[in-house]
Amino acid sequence: MYAIVEIAGQQFKVKKDQKVFVNRLQTEEGKQVSFDNVLLLSDGDKVTVGAPAIDGAQVGAKVLKHLKGDKVIVFKKKRRKGYRVKNGFRASLSEIQIETIVASGAKKTAKAETKKTAKAETKTVKKTETKKVEAKAKAKPAPSKKEESTQDLSKFTVAELKAMAKAKEITGYSSMKKAELIAALS
Repeated sequence: MYAIVEIAGQQFKVKKDQKVFVNRLQTEEGKQVSFDNVLLLSDGDKVTVGAPAIDGAQVGAKVLKHLKGDKVIVFKKKRRKGYRVKNGFRASLSEIQIETIVASGAKKTAKAETKKTAKAETKTVKKTETKKVEAKAKAKPAPSKKEESTQDLSKFTVAELKAMAKAKEITGYSSMKKAELIAALS
């Protein structure tokens, strides 16, 4: 049985009891960690592909140690220009050992749940903001022609001016700027 799982932004093909070097994880050495972004599961002839991830599937692992990878040399040169730069770095890695691969019935981790709730909150905030703008535009009654000619249109917001233009049935108001809206409404 093997699984393709996303760990720290990279995809790995893992089997039970396999040791894998991944980008540095924030978990302490010796602690358990689980990954629920399983993209593919294979158990003999049975292959399950997620869209994009498999619901309920989870890979459990243990962080063995944190270490640095081999040194990578970055050498840049432009011929006949006297330009030569040599840099190097060592990537921070974590060594993990895969302990369990669960095909179904696993619960989501707390991080995944908080991400989903944060996305839902931002969606509701955006919806309420648009509703407030629409309500504000509807709340102000359309001024009569006498009031409109004496009114200072520059005091209104663009959203309010667009609502007025819509009420007057002016076409193309959605792409107009504030000055163009004032000119069209005058």
